[in-house]
Amino acid sequence: MHDVLTAEVLRNALVVAAEEASIVVVRSAYSTFIVEGSDASAAVLDARGRLVAQSMATTLMNSMALKVALPELLADVPPRTMRPGDVYVLNDAYRGGVHTNDLLVYRPVFVAGRPEYFAATMIHVSDLGGLSAGGMAPLATDIFLEGLQLPPVRLATSAGLEPAVEAVLRANSRTPDKVMGDVRALVAGTAVAAARLRSLIEEYGEEGLAAGIDDYLDYTEARTRTALADLPKGRFEASYPIDDDGINPGEPHHIRVAVTLDPSHAVLDFAGTDPQVPAAINASASQSLAAAVFAVRCFLDPTIPMNDGCLRAIDVLLPEGSLLNARSPYPCGGRYVPIYAAMEAVFQALSDAVPERAIAASGILQPFSIAAVGAPYWIHLSYDFGGVGARQGLDGPDATGVHFGIGRNSVPQAEPVESRCPLVVESIETIPDSGGPGRHRGGLGSRTVYRFLADCHVTTRGDRLRLPPPGRDGGLPGRVGGFHKRHLDGSVERLAAKVNNVRFAAGEAFVVETTGGGGIGPPAERAREAILADLEAGRVTPRGAADDYGFERCSSR
Repeated sequence: MHDVLTAEVLRNALVVAAEEASIVVVRSAYSTFIVEGSDASAAVLDARGRLVAQSMATTLMNSMALKVALPELLADVPPRTMRPGDVYVLNDAYRGGVHTNDLLVYRPVFVAGRPEYFAATMIHVSDLGGLSAGGMAPLATDIFLEGLQLPPVRLATSAGLEPAVEAVLRANSRTPDKVMGDVRALVAGTAVAAARLRSLIEEYGEEGLAAGIDDYLDYTEARTRTALADLPKGRFEASYPIDDDGINPGEPHHIRVAVTLDPSHAVLDFAGTDPQVPAAINASASQSLAAAVFAVRCFLDPTIPMNDGCLRAIDVLLPEGSLLNARSPYPCGGRYVPIYAAMEAVFQALSDAVPERAIAASGILQPFSIAAVGAPYWIHLSYDFGGVGARQGLDGPDATGVHFGIGRNSVPQAEPVESRCPLVVESIETIPDSGGPGRHRGGLGSRTVYRFLADCHVTTRGDRLRLPPPGRDGGLPGRVGGFHKRHLDGSVERLAAKVNNVRFAAGEAFVVETTGGGGIGPPAERAREAILADLEAGRVTPRGAADDYGFERCSSR
């Protein structure tokens, strides 16, 4: 019993080390998106490139990036050349990174003079150049239009930040003071996690900590394989479309997957996925790995830890040069679009395998940025979420999305944003009738209205705004959302889903409407009590109840 308790204490101590690091980053950062959205990630890895633990707030998008990029760092910077106090940074999407604004920061932790562990932190800094402020470049045709690229370089030593690297970062940012504040927060986070790791080494000893980590990863692997063994065996195929690439409107692209389940193992093969394109709808391999692993984990025991042990039981095959594994110079900033399609394809394949746990397609998150027209620069980065698809036996949650790429709070509160930026959040509401009708209804989308107090630029990167999320088993699609511009005379203009630096005048408003989730089962089979409850709550209008569910005919019987 003592050994079991010791192992559990160690497992939690490793998670807490990462958790404390992520909290330090949030509390120390300068950017509104991080401070108010608590969007920071932290992880503990070892010198073998294994993901040991991640903070509770760390998303799979970020932990997979930190894992995949560490071997790239070690390839460029041999461990024997590292010294205590050194800190390294990179953001190269083709070497494990995400996109230019996401900085991956690593601090080696030494045991007997050798780097044996790495404390890692990661956030989306406010701006590192590119076509538009904040790192949004939805119409980029190559990676060079998305901002500054950093190979693995030393960011700091025990004496402080490297002056040359700081100069490069400052020279490539519209908001240099905020970026350097964010960078210092990232470095501080790694220092905290490294200190906690050193304490664990002192408490458990070099061999004791290493053995404990091995046991932890083996334990996670065993639990993952046991959970996979409970799923039906076989091969299940599915695909999901992308509206367009923003450059060629109306021309869809497709993600395809074959999921093979055998006893205690899963293979996700994305062969057949469309090739990469010179537009911002490609993803790096680390992000696509995250999508695949997340989707599988949604069908497993949710208490299984997330670490390298889980990954041993899941093979993900990503064709090089495809939308899910882009090569230079194809842009990767729009990674949400293809990886959420990959997630959806896996969901639908596994819903075929386990129909009693099926889920209909969901509304995707809709990122956007709002920025000053010129100096002095201010930037607001955010996104709103669509409705979740209905599940067997349950309606989909409203305006929360199915997501694996956001932080603790994700959408900043209105008041802090208004205090930092010249805008007013006029309203936030769910959209009635936007959830796909069905025996179980899809979750509703939302509508948020930003009225501007100064001229500004708006950049958007949306999808599932033309091709609605389909329902399953007779359920109907969700209602598509969109981005809109409300002019001073009150007229409303629909914007394209992917636009760059659209000029808004003071007094005009930006309206963000997200897409609802698909329904499950024929709408005629929805319980009368559920329709009445939706009417009472305002989720369905009387006209929607009549048109979608035939409620007037039911009530007249």
